[in-house]
Amino acid sequence: MPHPSPGTTDPVLRGLLRRVDWYIVALFCVIGLAAVAPADGAAAEGVSLTARLAVGLLFFLYGARLSPRAALDGVRHWRLHLPVLALTFLAFPAAGLAVGLLPDTVLSPELATGVLFLTVLPSTVQSAIAFTSMARGNVAAAICSASFSTVLGVVLTPLLAVTLISRTGSGPGPGALAITPARIGDIALQLLLPFLAGQALRRWIADWLSRHRALTTLCDRGSILLVVYSAFSHGMTTGIWHRVPPPRLLLLAAICLALLGLVLFLADGTARLIRLPRTDRVTAVFCGSNKSLASGLPMATVLFPPDRIGITVLPLMLYHTLQLVLCAYLARRWQPAPPAATTPETITSANPTTTPITTVTNKTDDASSGKRSGRRGLAPSDRP
Repeated sequence: MPHPSPGTTDPVLRGLLRRVDWYIVALFCVIGLAAVAPADGAAAEGVSLTARLAVGLLFFLYGARLSPRAALDGVRHWRLHLPVLALTFLAFPAAGLAVGLLPDTVLSPELATGVLFLTVLPSTVQSAIAFTSMARGNVAAAICSASFSTVLGVVLTPLLAVTLISRTGSGPGPGALAITPARIGDIALQLLLPFLAGQALRRWIADWLSRHRALTTLCDRGSILLVVYSAFSHGMTTGIWHRVPPPRLLLLAAICLALLGLVLFLADGTARLIRLPRTDRVTAVFCGSNKSLASGLPMATVLFPPDRIGITVLPLMLYHTLQLVLCAYLARRWQPAPPAATTPETITSANPTTTPITTVTNKTDDASSGKRSGRRGLAPSDRP
């Protein structure tokens, strides 16, 4: 029996493996581990404490790596960044409030809280920049926009979450998200102070961090995986999957997909309405529609009770997975085709019977001949 040659199967397999986001795979593996072997008792307290320390370290690294100049430079291109920020912190939360109007029989209050929390998060940095680069958008503007969104999100996201969720009455428990001095202190201690400390020490440690990107990436992703394990361990001990049956999970995924489609449509429509160039429209679409899992999961550990974190971040994890899949498809589809180069050989081969034209020494005749040939022979895109 003939064996398939490696040249025909291995490239296909390698291509499929390159398209897999192994970080998403790792996230779902950690959820599976929490389902099979959840941390309980003293182990759960240890994991929870370690996760809270990891959150502080994560925001310290955010502050140390984020250039204030890159964030402030975004103000100069206000025609792009103002609509993106309006989508992120105004239109998106308004859509989340609309989802909260669904009856409890369709979407439970806990999942509605998770959807509303998802909508107040800042834009993601890595994914938005990667998709913008893939679609040949304005990468420099994407860096500024995502950075500016992250800086604002450290302050705006907790305030919006506490204000909107407590006022809608969809919070995870009585007074769980009430604005109290203790809660403001927790937010400042675990999110804002580490971020500001990273900004203060940036001039001394930024170069070292840039030389050890593998270490910082491991710290970033390891912290998120630890937070996910802690959250879903608490969820398993409180029966999260009994509260989210498969039909409701599918409905939640459909709601997240509808949110993503709505914001993609609004971002593209707004960019076209204010007549942004193509490269800026690409930036607006990806920076305005993406939500940060890396910021959302740590913030959830600060804002919500431990036994409610798992079910609250479930919409965020579904949305993040959908945004990676759909935005990657759009970025590949929006890649501009390389321009077809027109060479003299191509022209000659296209019309082989044409004889060469003798050059004319008169400059006036030569110039007028050039104008006539420019009108007739050049493609429309080459015309002045």
